Amino acid sequence: MSSARAGDDRATGDRRPSSAIPPDVRGRGFSSRAALPVMEGWIDATVGPLPPRAVALADLAAMLAEGVVLADPVSVPGDWPPADRAARDGVAVASSDTLGAGSYNPVPLPGAVTVAAGEPMPAGTDAVLPVEAMQADGPFVEALGSAAPGEGVERQGEGLRGGTVLLKAGHRLRPQDLGLLAALGIDTVRVGARPRVRIVLAGGPRSGPETLGAMLTALVTRDGGVAELVGPLPANRAALAAAYVAPGADLTISAGRTGVGEDDVAPLALAEAGQLALHGVALRPGDSAALGTAGGVPAVLLPGEPMACLTAYELLAGRAVRRLGGRDSALPHPAVPAVTVRKLVSEIGCTELYRVRRTADGMVEPVASPHRPGLAGAVLADGFVLIPADSEGFPAGATVTLHCFDGTNL
Repeated sequence: MSSARAGDDRATGDRRPSSAIPPDVRGRGFSSRAALPVMEGWIDATVGPLPPRAVALADLAAMLAEGVVLADPVSVPGDWPPADRAARDGVAVASSDTLGAGSYNPVPLPGAVTVAAGEPMPAGTDAVLPVEAMQADGPFVEALGSAAPGEGVERQGEGLRGGTVLLKAGHRLRPQDLGLLAALGIDTVRVGARPRVRIVLAGGPRSGPETLGAMLTALVTRDGGVAELVGPLPANRAALAAAYVAPGADLTISAGRTGVGEDDVAPLALAEAGQLALHGVALRPGDSAALGTAGGVPAVLLPGEPMACLTAYELLAGRAVRRLGGRDSALPHPAVPAVTVRKLVSEIGCTELYRVRRTADGMVEPVASPHRPGLAGAVLADGFVLIPADSEGFPAGATVTLHCFDGTNL
């Protein structure tokens, strides 16, 4: 009998996990499951950001598609602009020289200097007269309109004051950010690491390794990680344990063989390889997920059923990947309010993920219940609604939070 069956300590929804190994649930079922916040708390306490890396600004452009986040805040090194400059094309003038000028009263401008937008203001000038408000006759320039002090001028520090925090740590860099950083003379920034994530496909062909491998690789990449696929491996404790302790990963994600069947040996393999901290979560779908450590790195075990795997990744494994990369650990999906077309039914005691779609009038209706397996519902859905464990669901007409699978659904 495996040592994983020894001991009676069980993680519950109202207390933190103990150091004892949870029991073997094969053929017995789960006597209790940890609440989702307990699982999240274990991840937050165990998984921290990897050391950041310094990257030259010239190299960041090619990395933006991966989603690069700042590890440290970026402050403005000095006033921007550093001196008064022209905000438009025209002639730089002393505004007092244009008083009374008009189309019927041209005023000579002996000290006028032609400037382009962005050029420094010449000494003794404080305004830029646009080309349509002037006329030139050879070297002689006349104003056909007056200019107020500061008109057409971007003042020193008007855009940004030196020392101002421009971008916060955790900010995902965008093309416009790189443009301004370059203008400010910032040539290197420190960004979050890209965690190395080993994806172990456990249990052989019956668990649909092609489906899980393709989906999990895309999810890990979305969250800023670098995925390494291992397997599919047989439902063999020794083979799985060896994959869990192999060096070279910052996080191990294993998919399959986490349930109550005789060949659901992934939790036992993790217990042998390191520590099985929690097994079973009050989450539907995805209730057989587990957490632990092996080879000195955290490990998340996901169910092999694809929709359960997706749910447990989004709410558990993805959180770990994002934390390792210094990202916001919260769900990466845009969240918007929506109104239900009909009731979303739930059972108290379990967080439920409902796949929903938008109707023509902007309301949401369920595509599939949390009990229904398969990814078809997720593909047809615009997003999902999370029903808390202490709720029996949401009635028709209730305002809920829709987590959009794609930002275009906003």
